[in-house]
Amino acid sequence: MENIRNFCIIAHIDHGKSTLADRLIETTKAISERNMMDTVLDNMDLERERGITIKSHAIQMDFAWGGKQYVLNLIDTPGHVDFSYEVSRSLAACEGALLLVDASQGIQAQTISNLYLAVDQGLTIIPIINKIDMAGANPELVEDQMMALVGCKREDIIRASGRTGEGVDKIFDAIINRLPAPKGDPKAPLRALIFDSMFNSFRGVIAYFRVMDGELHKNDKVHFVNTGANYVADEVGCLRFDLEPHQSVKTGDVGYIVTGVKNAKEIKVGDTITLVDNPCKEGIHGFEDVKPMVFAGIYPLDNDDFSDLRDSLEKLQLNDASLVWEPETSIALGFGFRCGFLGLLHLEIVQERLEREYDMSILTTVPQVSYNCYLNDGSELIIHNPADMPDLTRVDRLEEPYIRAQVITKPEYIGSIMSLCMDKRGILINQSYLTEDRVELVFEMPLAEIVFDFYDRLKSISRGYASFDYHPIGYRPGDLIKLDILLNAEQVDAFSTMIHRSKAEDFGRKMCEKLKEIIPRQMFMIPIQAAIGSKIIARESISAMRKDVTAKCYGGDISRKRKLLEKQKKGKKKMRQFGRVEVPQEAFIAVLKLND
Repeated sequence: MENIRNFCIIAHIDHGKSTLADRLIETTKAISERNMMDTVLDNMDLERERGITIKSHAIQMDFAWGGKQYVLNLIDTPGHVDFSYEVSRSLAACEGALLLVDASQGIQAQTISNLYLAVDQGLTIIPIINKIDMAGANPELVEDQMMALVGCKREDIIRASGRTGEGVDKIFDAIINRLPAPKGDPKAPLRALIFDSMFNSFRGVIAYFRVMDGELHKNDKVHFVNTGANYVADEVGCLRFDLEPHQSVKTGDVGYIVTGVKNAKEIKVGDTITLVDNPCKEGIHGFEDVKPMVFAGIYPLDNDDFSDLRDSLEKLQLNDASLVWEPETSIALGFGFRCGFLGLLHLEIVQERLEREYDMSILTTVPQVSYNCYLNDGSELIIHNPADMPDLTRVDRLEEPYIRAQVITKPEYIGSIMSLCMDKRGILINQSYLTEDRVELVFEMPLAEIVFDFYDRLKSISRGYASFDYHPIGYRPGDLIKLDILLNAEQVDAFSTMIHRSKAEDFGRKMCEKLKEIIPRQMFMIPIQAAIGSKIIARESISAMRKDVTAKCYGGDISRKRKLLEKQKKGKKKMRQFGRVEVPQEAFIAVLKLND
């Protein structure tokens, strides 16, 4: 145990975590030269295309230092705010963290957020300035920022470059000499924390765990504390580039277990593994529960694929524990699932992974947040879907979730960022200068306002210099209403949305205009209306296609033509009574891009 070090890398998005991990792996020769490539731990096509880490990745490295052989367990973590749950899970399995800051960008919002997560877990922090070889690098200024943030000395900060490999030997020295060895009792009953899992179609669920006390041997009978299930450990081992089987995994080490479980729900991330014959007294505490922030409906394009979509979501949930879902039905779209996500990027990634990895053709509805609804009789409802909203006469008050948003930017963009946040119903709480050219703005604002396009607009008005992070601060009362969209006097529940009264008219008008462009013309006129209860606040009409019924009249009295036109008029009136408007898939996607 003295020679084991468990650590992770935390940083803001695009500060070079995966590149530095490559240099550490290269130095320890944990992967053969043939298998080595750029950002080797980002093994998803989606991660490589977008240049971001979506999943935490663990790898074990052997390293000789000072005449001793050390075992280093590295966990590379994502940097985007939407994947902070992945970060919290990685921290739970570590004793230390490498805090990475880009020498040209300085401290960003997510750097601070991830640092607080690590400090709360009691981890030892090693501050590192990365990308010192870049033309715009200013390591002296960034060192001052890090000393103020972490409270460290200047000599504690390591200057490094993930691209050239400069400073990597100093990082290894700090990992071995500064980070504590794992604590635990090898003779106590087995206690192991599951921090990740994945589904293999041949072997079932493979769970990744960190042993806190005791040892886990191959063929041991294991018990999962939270789910109450018992299994036999068919295979245990450590996490190299591939899974490497061993006879046992000892105290303080990180490994994997294969039990042959095929049902995804029987293994939960955050669960404790112990032995059936010699169980531990209590499970491991302090593991953060996931709190979905954004909800959206996911429906199969073909209703026959409903059960396949359910299986795909179950398997995806294993690999992405922050995804939450439950079945729901829509009049317009049929059977589907109401899914909870940590943010809009998370929604986008899940959508793409379902299409790529599981070959599912799906449709996603407008993202929503959850609301607390208090009724006149004193009862309380949680509303994830606007279709579940009770009649307004029964509602006493509605509460919406609020967040504390932290924006770090350059001084010249303060005015435009403030006006953007005020437009989103934000309240400025604090403004402070971290350095001469770096300002921190703290706002309290409704979560519903940042769901759509806030992050994109923030990046465009600040030319990419602003960084953004947020965390929930509870629910507050708001003047909220349910906005419905009617097509040919029929309500389309998939377009219903909860919105603040002051923004309802503008949003309703935009929706009607967008749908008018997308919905194809019919033989009868289609009115598109936005309504609050029984009050229509916006309307557009799609004119009817006209068949020339008088074409066959080549002469004669006008009454013949009038008779045919009257007959057509009656037919169109009847058509409008019984005609159904089919909503094309593009309409649901277009609603997400209303402000483009």
